[in-house]
Amino acid sequence: MKNVNTFIEVELAKLGRGIVATPDEDYLDRFTDANHGSNDFLLMQMSKQYGYKLALLAMRDQLNTK
Repeated sequence: MKNVNTFIEVELAKLGRGIVATPDEDYLDRFTDANHGSNDFLLMQMSKQYGYKLALLAMRDQLNTK
């Protein structure tokens, strides 16, 4: 269990310091409104990273409640 928690924490830490930083939901909403369809590849990458972050957070929460 400790190894899984360590893995999750390491992965979450990596998300904040990449070439494309992982946004939060509010940032994605503002970005979508501001770009009017431009930079769709960037938006897609940010969305995938946000989804990955949500999955890691959900796994961490489940592991901590068991």
